[in-house]
Amino acid sequence: MISAGRTKATRANARASTGPKTAQGRAHSARNARRHGLSLPVLSNPALSEEVEPLARDIAGAGAAPEILELARRIAESQIDLRRVRSARHDLLAGALCDPDYGSPAAERKNAKLAIEADKLKAQLASSPHLTPLISSLLTRLESSLQSSPEGPQKFVTILADMTRQLAAMGPV
Repeated sequence: MISAGRTKATRANARASTGPKTAQGRAHSARNARRHGLSLPVLSNPALSEEVEPLARDIAGAGAAPEILELARRIAESQIDLRRVRSARHDLLAGALCDPDYGSPAAERKNAKLAIEADKLKAQLASSPHLTPLISSLLTRLESSLQSSPEGPQKFVTILADMTRQLAAMGPV
């Protein structure tokens, strides 16, 4: 027998976890499945479904039995799906790599913390003039760190680290 308190707590938890509450959150959630279209089967897209039959014939070979041709169709659909996943991953990474102002969410959180620390150092500087050279040096290094963004291989590593979950959700390659 479940107690009344437990039932009440379970219902409260269910109400709290039923998805986005704001109109903006619901709109964002509604767009999730359309982001890359990988949740749709190949045959639901007319352009892709036209590619299945010729590829299946190439795989099965000329004069293949109907059973072999049906298996070849399934292989062709899988090949087209793999191509779609690779293309979606490529587009996702290329978009981030081409963005000159790409900011890693993790780096932005770190920079926000560093900015708070810089403000604290500035306050100490005002109250302790004998620390002026040391704190000024630290502030200069801190501010240059806040303004720099990763480039080259470091940028690619940062993007991969940030997008690992999204890439994994697209399925195996």
